[in-house]
Amino acid sequence: MSAHIPLGHSTGPIVDCALYEHGKRQPGALTLQQAMTACHASPGSFVWIGLHEPTADQLQEVADAFGLHPLAVEDAVTAHQRPKLETYGDTLFLVLKTAVYVEHDELTHTSEVIDTGEIMMFMGADFVVVVRHGSSPALTDVRRRLEHEPERLAYGPAAVLHAIADTVVDQYLDVATAVETDVEQLEVEVFSPKRTDDAGRIYQLKRELLELRRAVVPLSLPLRRLAEGRLPGIDPEVAAYLRDVQDHHARAVDRIASESELLDSILSASLAQLTVRQNVDVRRISAVAAIIAIPTMIVGIYGMNFDHMPELTWTFGYPAVLLVIAVICTAVYRAFRRNGWL
Repeated sequence: MSAHIPLGHSTGPIVDCALYEHGKRQPGALTLQQAMTACHASPGSFVWIGLHEPTADQLQEVADAFGLHPLAVEDAVTAHQRPKLETYGDTLFLVLKTAVYVEHDELTHTSEVIDTGEIMMFMGADFVVVVRHGSSPALTDVRRRLEHEPERLAYGPAAVLHAIADTVVDQYLDVATAVETDVEQLEVEVFSPKRTDDAGRIYQLKRELLELRRAVVPLSLPLRRLAEGRLPGIDPEVAAYLRDVQDHHARAVDRIASESELLDSILSASLAQLTVRQNVDVRRISAVAAIIAIPTMIVGIYGMNFDHMPELTWTFGYPAVLLVIAVICTAVYRAFRRNGWL
């Protein structure tokens, strides 16, 4: 099922090409031309074609077979698109950004936390073409799950569109949950007595969260249009499922916004903690310098080597000076300790 299938007469990037009749997959591996002919010949059937990073020429073969719009085809080849939904006649073109959490032992200022990819879908009355780019996860499990629910697949290509969109949005929630753990760990470390370089790690996590936000937030409008059920090929039953996806997406957006705000607060707290620690360090250095200045001043006076200075010939002059230095330094030290400077 997952083996590469010939694209026309050449070997291409098709991961799977299957014909479905009334929600049931028909046996046998089909070429593009066979699948196209079969889906047009039988009512209630459609073709689901999955491709991974096709070239322009390879995708053009599919475009010619199903009459895909050149602008949408160009977007599907180029990739690096924002999430969007376009209509070209009776064909829908949906762009989804996928997100995957990158596991890491320790969060650093260079850690990659979120990896994004893209899924483009062309949906017509009797076909759905799915193009994957980058690190977007394979959709083999989605296809297998749907094939075990023929009653859902009986709704046609819209059921495939819903299943893929639902999977992508659920991945957003999974990534947001994983990132939340990183945020909580940072929060604990910022308020711990241990001194760490928190600002760099917070900024890096905020950049990764911003990448996730760019992938998730723009999908709001396309999902709303799909959930309204006014677009060609979207059955009212499927629209109800899409409204559930829209709700999950809204939750993902809210969680990302909350985590971003919390990171801002953590960064402010980290900078405040840094300022407090610097003030403490300055006070300690000042207190030590003040204590050191006492013997320095006294010894400096008696180091001027004048002939006529008090107590130069006194037998107990030297130990008396040391005792005076010790008493004054101790008194100053205790004063600094009492005021929290040491």
